[in-house]
Amino acid sequence: MILIVFTISMFISASLLFLVEPMLAKMALPMLGGTPAVWNTCLVFFQAMLLAGYLYAYAVSKWLHRRAQILLHIVVALTALAVLPLHLPAGWEPPAATTPVFSILAMLVVAVGLPFFLLSSSTPMLQRWFSQSGHKSAGDPYFLYAASNAGSLVGLLGYPLILEPTLRLSTQTHLWSYGYGLFLAMTVACGALVWTTRPSTVAAVAASAPLPGDAPIEKIAASGARSITRQRLHWIALAFVPSSLMMGVTTALTTDVPAIPLFWVLPLGFYLLSFVLVFAKRPPLSHEWLIRRLPFLILIALIPTLCKTKLPLLAMIALYLAVLFAIALVCHGELARTRPQISRLTEFYLWMSFGGVLGGIFNALIAPVVFSTVVEFPLVLVLAALLRPPIDQTIPAPDKISQDKVARIKRNDWLLPIALFLCTAGILAALARGGVQLGSSLVILIFGYSMLWCMSFGKRPLRFAAGLVALLAASTVYTPNVGKVLETSRNFFGVIRVTDSPNGKFRYLIHGGTLHGSQSLDPARSREPLAYYTQSGPVGSIMHALEDKTQSASVRPSWAVVGLGAGAMACYLQPGESLTYYEIDPLVVRMAQDPSYFTFLQQCAPQAQIVLGDARLKLRSAPDASYNLIVVDAFSGDMIPMHLVTREALALYLRKLAPGGMLAFHFTNLYLNLGPTLGSLAHDAGLVCLTNDDSGVTQAQLDAGKLPARWMVMARTRADLGPLANDPHWVPTAVPAGTRVWTDDYSNLLRVIKWK
Repeated sequence: MILIVFTISMFISASLLFLVEPMLAKMALPMLGGTPAVWNTCLVFFQAMLLAGYLYAYAVSKWLHRRAQILLHIVVALTALAVLPLHLPAGWEPPAATTPVFSILAMLVVAVGLPFFLLSSSTPMLQRWFSQSGHKSAGDPYFLYAASNAGSLVGLLGYPLILEPTLRLSTQTHLWSYGYGLFLAMTVACGALVWTTRPSTVAAVAASAPLPGDAPIEKIAASGARSITRQRLHWIALAFVPSSLMMGVTTALTTDVPAIPLFWVLPLGFYLLSFVLVFAKRPPLSHEWLIRRLPFLILIALIPTLCKTKLPLLAMIALYLAVLFAIALVCHGELARTRPQISRLTEFYLWMSFGGVLGGIFNALIAPVVFSTVVEFPLVLVLAALLRPPIDQTIPAPDKISQDKVARIKRNDWLLPIALFLCTAGILAALARGGVQLGSSLVILIFGYSMLWCMSFGKRPLRFAAGLVALLAASTVYTPNVGKVLETSRNFFGVIRVTDSPNGKFRYLIHGGTLHGSQSLDPARSREPLAYYTQSGPVGSIMHALEDKTQSASVRPSWAVVGLGAGAMACYLQPGESLTYYEIDPLVVRMAQDPSYFTFLQQCAPQAQIVLGDARLKLRSAPDASYNLIVVDAFSGDMIPMHLVTREALALYLRKLAPGGMLAFHFTNLYLNLGPTLGSLAHDAGLVCLTNDDSGVTQAQLDAGKLPARWMVMARTRADLGPLANDPHWVPTAVPAGTRVWTDDYSNLLRVIKWK
């Protein structure tokens, strides 16, 4: 009975914890542009609250007797009911000109801090109570951690697969509140079951179940404070690596694909599954088997970084998740192997949580400021290689080998990686100087041989990690033929580069791996909109239709563009017209306004107004019926932020749209088919909706700077579309039966992902 109650309680608490994580992050997305940094920032908060909960459990278990612990914990749990059901603080909005990280963290503290703190403390607290229950398994309560992480997996996977596609956010928060009430009742039951346990029974059970991987604290203390400190630092490092890697994989998966809970929870799900497996009473996977195969997986994961290439989406997802899972199993397996006796249980969880928080802080707060590109992923892979336990004893005992040979083996830990770097970099440099075109196949071949050499270092962690550093250093010698890079910068919203095309004819603005703007470097064509905005494409026909309508009405239009890019649409501005840009990313604004990079704004619309901040928030301040045209052209990587394509967003656009005005949506996307979603919004609002799929771009047009594009226009009546209504390139938007309208409360990106 005791075991069942405690297992269910920990399962429920963990499920609630990991249901609320994607739920709160999705609530915050409408104000933050859909960037993957939103999720990473939320993870930092959740990890910090987890650390606070573990610190509370450690302090309470150390300084209070069992009955006082139970009473205090129940009082705190009751207090948390005051913030339910969960909701964001009224009137909250992120700062426009500075990073919103600290504003998000403060908002989360107010919205969910207290219940999350209480739930996070339950894992060590309930295990501590169980260890004092007198149950026959109480001497080793760590198996309950597997039950806790199983609950975490259920919560994580249940959200994107069940709750998000079927329920509104408001319904989700109410259901979560009922779940919290059930958890509170189970916590009271756990406290009641151990309330009368005798101390003598506790001591007898603990003494009968020593943990094979640990020595008592007295024995460790006898060997000196250094041993204790070394053990704690090792726990921190082993927790740091999987935590940081999980966030790095999340960033990699959601830079150019939708920032949705499914892609958030996949890395976190594998991360948690590793805990379930390694803390089980009988781990199903051999720890040594994983250690032996980890070097191979790490090298494979570095191929895109070393060769500066991109993998297909499904291959990238499979590879990165496999590497994350393997490294998490090895690192968390080492944590399970070195877990202490129950007298140090809460301390163990405290240091483990501290390492996880450091990993989150490194990725979410430090890396975007310190690094101009996403280099934390390969760096953490190197650290994982360094932490990997040695496989075999490669240095015989001193009495069986001379000291000179021992020293030579240790010297080779550095000399062989140096030789690896010199050979690899030397070959790449020699080929480049010889005028050899370093194509992808040749680069993969060169690094393939180098990686095989590095693979031979695998038995010695230090040598293998140094070999990885050598390969990464050698890769800097190779520069793919992608044109001159003028600037690479990074902030909360991602990595942005300004480059020239390989043939030197165009200037590009690139966010993540997606082209967001292009300008001809030929002065005669510098005012010509290119890429997705050409005169011969959908944008050209939209702007000609606007000009025809306003000329016949003898008015000069005012129009707004959500998403600045390089500013190409400014070159459609006619004398007497006004243009307002809404842009969330200050880095994009700086680059578009810098005439040494792009001159669209300077040449075509020097008086254009740029409003910095999220368009949904900033458009509220614009006068109603003030724009004849509103263009929604906002992207985060290759993804349109979801909160810009909901029923509430469309209502805002229509409120700001003048009578007879048009809405235009750019929805070119490699991974999503948003046409039916936008069409359902238009039908729901009673609007006329037409689509132009300009995918048939010839090679000559590509060479001239045009790119395939998909655009949609909406208007209140067919007459408001002007000449577009009779243009054969613009066709009615097909909306499959059963397509559900997206709202701020509901969206389902699983249905619009292009899986093939």
